[in-house]
Amino acid sequence: MTFAERKRQLEYLLEMVEEGRCISTQQVAEKFDCSKRTAKRMLDELRDDGNEIVYCKQTKKFRVG
Repeated sequence: MTFAERKRQLEYLLEMVEEGRCISTQQVAEKFDCSKRTAKRMLDELRDDGNEIVYCKQTKKFRVG
């Protein structure tokens, strides 16, 4: 995967989180055809870039906090 492709995936994942369409790491893994561990690393990378992403137990979704 190229840097540009990875960047597009991360941008799309952030968009999913912002719009409330990101329910679990399993869903992310299925969407991007990767493992749950890779999905977690993608979310962690977005956090490292300064995005405050949290998991809300009430709504059972990831959200920008």
